[in-house]
Amino acid sequence: MTTREVVDARKQKLPKRETVPILRGTQRLIVARGKSIKDWNLKKDPPMEKELFSAIMGPSGSLRAPSARVGKTLLVGFSDEAWSLILG
Repeated sequence: MTTREVVDARKQKLPKRETVPILRGTQRLIVARGKSIKDWNLKKDPPMEKELFSAIMGPSGSLRAPSARVGKTLLVGFSDEAWSLILG
């Protein structure tokens, strides 16, 4: 697996309007927040827009970090369990 782009979230904020292209083509969204993990199938059962952006955007109004797009899966927030599941 190769990395195409790396962005330092501390230096470059990614506001809501710039996350829309990242979400295009995403079929699975996994969001980790503390010990809670939400796993959505965006093709079969997408969350409401408000719930989706509430989950992936941080208090600064930028995409939460760490975030990674792996194929058609978007991982947001850190969880050993979620990242291991997708990255192996």
